Amino acid sequence: MNRKRVQRLWREEGLRVPQKRRKRQRRGESTVPGDRLRAQRPDHVWAFDFQFDVTDDGRAVKLLYVVDEFTREALAMEAERRIDGDRVVDVLDRIVSERGSYPELVRCDNGPEMTSNALRDWCRFSRTGAAFIEPGSPWENPFVESFNSRVRDELLSVEVFTCLAEAKVMIEDFRQDYNRCRPHRAHRMMTPTGFRTGWETAHAAAPASAELRRRYASAPFDTGGSTTLQKPTNHQLSQQVDP
Repeated sequence: MNRKRVQRLWREEGLRVPQKRRKRQRRGESTVPGDRLRAQRPDHVWAFDFQFDVTDDGRAVKLLYVVDEFTREALAMEAERRIDGDRVVDVLDRIVSERGSYPELVRCDNGPEMTSNALRDWCRFSRTGAAFIEPGSPWENPFVESFNSRVRDELLSVEVFTCLAEAKVMIEDFRQDYNRCRPHRAHRMMTPTGFRTGWETAHAAAPASAELRRRYASAPFDTGGSTTLQKPTNHQLSQQVDP
């Protein structure tokens, strides 16, 4: 019996027809506006999202992707039959233990796993901000969405997983290859892992270079027997830092 017929019967009986209630969209509480957020350094913004596939027996496989927006690294590609908010927190804790640092912000949609109390408590205790995209606006989470399409085109649409264990192995192999062997145009054709290593090395050397410049800015330099003393040039200082 459809809704219109029920309403007509209620009116014939002189009863009040109940109003249809609209479902409320569940929204996460953002600490920063997601549409203006852009990663400025490694571990600044982690974006994550879900994707689905099936094994050869027709059973569903749920995949969780976590991507560093600045380095474009695939930090995690988790494949399970079921992934809830607690499992998301477990994956984030594993990434933090491997990298030794928490993200400053996480970007995600308003799915039930993302707005769960487990993830909310994790963000609060780790002092991590949250940037939830608008409902139905996947373009506000572009980096992980682009990664989703790449995985779909190059792995999920090509390979047939006979079981969950095989899916886990092949998906992890794809992640390692993506991070270590795949050049990225955003990094001038450097791999995500290579770009992060280079960025960290350069920024670790910057304070030492500044200290040398400050220390030797007014020190006398021998000019090969000449009595005239000259300050070092930038080229001379750079040779001292990186011989």
